[in-house]
Amino acid sequence: MNLSGVLFFPVTPFDASGALAEDALAEHIRRGVAHGTGGVFVACGTGEFSALSQAEHARAVQVAVETVQGAVPVLAGAGGPLGAALEQARTAREAGADGLLLMPPYLTQGTSAGFAEYVRAIAAELPVIIYQRGSVVLDPATVVELARVPGVIGLKDGLGDIDRMQRIVLAVRREIGPDFTFFNGLPTAELTMPAYRGLGVELYSSAVFAFAPEIATAYFDGDDRLITEFYAPLVELRSKAPGYAVALVKAGLRLRGLDVGPVRAPLTDLTPEHLAELDTILKNGLALVGA
Repeated sequence: MNLSGVLFFPVTPFDASGALAEDALAEHIRRGVAHGTGGVFVACGTGEFSALSQAEHARAVQVAVETVQGAVPVLAGAGGPLGAALEQARTAREAGADGLLLMPPYLTQGTSAGFAEYVRAIAAELPVIIYQRGSVVLDPATVVELARVPGVIGLKDGLGDIDRMQRIVLAVRREIGPDFTFFNGLPTAELTMPAYRGLGVELYSSAVFAFAPEIATAYFDGDDRLITEFYAPLVELRSKAPGYAVALVKAGLRLRGLDVGPVRAPLTDLTPEHLAELDTILKNGLALVGA
């Protein structure tokens, strides 16, 4: 699977009644593809994966596949209890998705052998990128073992443990080769990309791309001013409340004129004060890149 450039994690829009807003999702994805994303990851963390019903998840993936029409790979979130993850994987496969981003199993934490069996069962349905975060904290030997499972094609790192990631990358490159995909999956990943590039990890997911693709692509093209003048204040704002990593993206989209609705509980939307702060940060960033 050829993933390149900036990876796009769309939100899941909701309408005034709280239902999945399919037209808004399609428009959101169309805009991201038009700005040159290298892959669409639907119904994942930014897409409020944990708040979606199975039917909503299946429909969101279907909308994404129909909208993208093969222009770039489409990967769907899957995870939690094994039964739910398998259902998500199967409906994603039936919809025509290219792969899965495998979220951590909910609460349950077993042995590395048990996790490998969990991964093996889901990877039998579609190619899998494992998401390292929360309860999933992997050592180099375990990642090498998982990389040998048919269908496991990559690792998204959401921990930010640079020492661990360096050892993982070295072990996988030595034992598996260059084709296994790594990418930085930390919130507002641009802020940490200089460190990840030092490990040889060039791919990253961009929350900013979802609401300000002009800024995200300018950074990708080398505008390092944005680190101090846009991304650093954005990260400071994100740290002011749990769940703002998603709420900021939805608020940014509403500020840009696309009504994607609120976040779902237990997440909360920005306070009026924080929304005004985001508006200022966003306007400054757009001005920097001439948008």
